[in-house]
Amino acid sequence: MVNVETIKELVLALLYLTSWEEKEYDKTYHRSWKGYPFSILDELVDEGLISGNHKSKSVYFTEKGVEKAMEIIEKYNFSGGDDLDE
Repeated sequence: MVNVETIKELVLALLYLTSWEEKEYDKTYHRSWKGYPFSILDELVDEGLISGNHKSKSVYFTEKGVEKAMEIIEKYNFSGGDDLDE
């Protein structure tokens, strides 16, 4: 059985791979739609990797979250998200 830590890693990687960039207040943020279990998203918020609330349909990545997502993408040998639009 897959453990919760692996699920969290994969959710974070998928959030990042399907994210887009938005500029707000002279800062660029990565955002992604929420389509994953709230319990996992809540843990990622608690760990400071993403931010958002249950009312919002998307989440923001923290700098720490972007770095961790990139580590996970390398760990699982995923391609970058740039070629998803092609």
